[in-house]
Order: sequence, then C-alpha cells, then structure tokens
Amino acid sequence: MGMITKVFSLASFIMIITLVSVSCVIGAEYSVGSGNDDWWTTYPDQSTGTGGIVNHPSWVLDALKSKPVLIYVHKSCSYCAPQTAAVQNITDEFNGQITVFNIGAEGSDPRSEEVLQAYDPNGNTMYVPLTVVLTLATDSEGKVVPAWHSTDQVTGDDWIRDYVEDAIARHEDNSASWNA
Repeated sequence: MGMITKVFSLASFIMIITLVSVSCVIGAEYSVGSGNDDWWTTYPDQSTGTGGIVNHPSWVLDALKSKPVLIYVHKSCSYCAPQTAAVQNITDEFNGQITVFNIGAEGSDPRSEEVLQAYDPNGNTMYVPLTVVLTLATDSEGKVVPAWHSTDQVTGDDWIRDYVEDAIARHEDNSASWNA
C-alpha cells in the first residue's frame, strides 16, 4: 500500500509541474471584457467613454485582416526610451507574425492623433508612450470583431509579449469568421 501511495504522489507531482510548465509556455490569455487586463471591443471601464464604440482607423482594420497589430506612438524622449526598446525587442521576436506601426508623436505623422483618439485607455488626456495591441475576438453577441488593449505606461517586454502572444492565438482562431 505504501508503494502505491508513493507512485500516486510522484505522478501527481509530475502532473502539477507539467501543467505549470505548459501554462508558462502558452503565455497569458486575457478575456474579452471591460476590465483593466481584458481585451476591449468597446471603451473600457476606466475610460471616460465607457462602453462606447471605437472608431478604428481604416489603415488599422486593413492591417488586421492579415495578422494582429502592434501600434506604438511615442516621442524621442528619455521617458519613452525603455518602452521603445521593449517594442523593438518584441518586433524582432515576432517578426512576420504581427504588423507593427512605430509612429512618432512629434507632429510629423498624422496617424499619431488618430491612434491617440481611438485607443487611449483612459479616453481623456492622451499621453505617450501609447502601446496598442489589436486582434480579433468574439464579442458578447458571438460576433468576431476587432479587440484591443492599450497602455500609456512603460511596461517592458513581458507585458507586450503576453498580449502579442494572446493576440496571435486569437487572430488565428477568429480571422476566418471576421467579416471585415
């Protein structure tokens, strides 16, 4: 009886280690909703436009037809520098799997204003750096729609990687059902 208990305990331990390892490899999976970490299909809870419809720029929707999108709006300043480096790392790591728009906010690229208006997570004062990840997801009515998540904070590689990995998986699952 003691040997069976030991074997069962060892098998349980191996299964737990395997599950933890697999969940780390798979990465984060965020739900669709309006919370701080969710994929958003309308403006999130913290936005002044809570629940409102997002006016996605046409060039973003065009890019989203083929793969997830990462948009980075920034200035050439010391505050943005760490996020700029993180975005570059992720761009290199996921080369070919995502469409990346690296947009300066110094006034030379009119797309920066469009992105700040559409994807500011607070819907109020727009700050840079603004990092936006877009994918396709099923909304509360079961329809495949653009989903996004953004931040105006310096997050580093891990935050961006987690959302990009989840965006790629969601895009693969939903792109065939999207009527762009």
